[in-house]
Amino acid sequence: MVTIRKPRSTEGLVRFESVTKRYGNKFAVENLSFEIAQGEVIGFLGPNGAGKTTAMRILAGYFSPTSGRVILDGMDLFREPQRAKRHVGYLPEVVRLYPDMRVREYLRYVAELKGIRPKDIPMEMEEKISLCGLTDVEHRLIGRLSKGFRQRVGLAQALIGDPPVLVLDEPTTGLDPKQIAEIRALIRDLGKRRAVILSTHILPEVSMICNRVIMIHQGKVLASGTVRELESCLKDREAIFVTVPGAQYQETAEEILSKISGVENVRVVERHENEIQFCLETAQDEDLRPEITKFFVESKIPVLEIRRDQLTLEEIFLKLLKDGWFQQRTKIEAKAET
Repeated sequence: MVTIRKPRSTEGLVRFESVTKRYGNKFAVENLSFEIAQGEVIGFLGPNGAGKTTAMRILAGYFSPTSGRVILDGMDLFREPQRAKRHVGYLPEVVRLYPDMRVREYLRYVAELKGIRPKDIPMEMEEKISLCGLTDVEHRLIGRLSKGFRQRVGLAQALIGDPPVLVLDEPTTGLDPKQIAEIRALIRDLGKRRAVILSTHILPEVSMICNRVIMIHQGKVLASGTVRELESCLKDREAIFVTVPGAQYQETAEEILSKISGVENVRVVERHENEIQFCLETAQDEDLRPEITKFFVESKIPVLEIRRDQLTLEEIFLKLLKDGWFQQRTKIEAKAET
């Protein structure tokens, strides 16, 4: 049976307090503050270069901040590093494993490094092998495992010692659909009794797994809340998805959509060999589908699908950026500091 360390603090298991990481004159993260409680799975979102990986490496103890504090279960991560790091498990985006070691051999090695008592190591290994679905490959060389199984080994090493905090950086990258579904189900289960921070580029994944979302941009928090709370920021907006066959219609379709009154932010969201899907933003009380269909028929462009839907997390993020949400927050914070 898995036994997670009991929290020492009644506050959040993870607290970032005004954390800044600077490289010369460049800020990777700046004045970053957030809190994660036990039982929460947090989606950490942002474009490339936003500071997500830097923040996660700081939380895992790989980087020290230029200023600010990271509190893990009531302990300052950089004043009590040995004790605090026992409370966090880290799965990096690129899992560095030993290809010439067998799965059981590697997990035993990790358990020894983490200071698990020798008499407890066999049970610890059995728990993690079973939990991560590694029973069928436990005696195989890691270098001969598929990407999916190597990812499971990486997750198993993060769970050795039963840390109450898990840091998962792009945990489903490169997996096939079946493996993705299995890893997502496992993360949901792990998050019931831990604080989990999950970075991913697959935004639908966040809605499926996470209790709350933290969006960052240029090293600062852009917005945070549940998916529904973020959707409420744009409750008067919705998306229309238009699918047409083949790339030959892309330029004409984009031109038509961008000229329709009330249509904003036209962009391609999916491109396949025989289909292209556009997403465009409109006011919620204005159904532009008949008008869009009319223009496409007049231009002799076949429409395979046209539907209205709620804005996705990706559209919400882009809309917040476009409307200057980030700049407004920055100005308010600067004014409050002065």
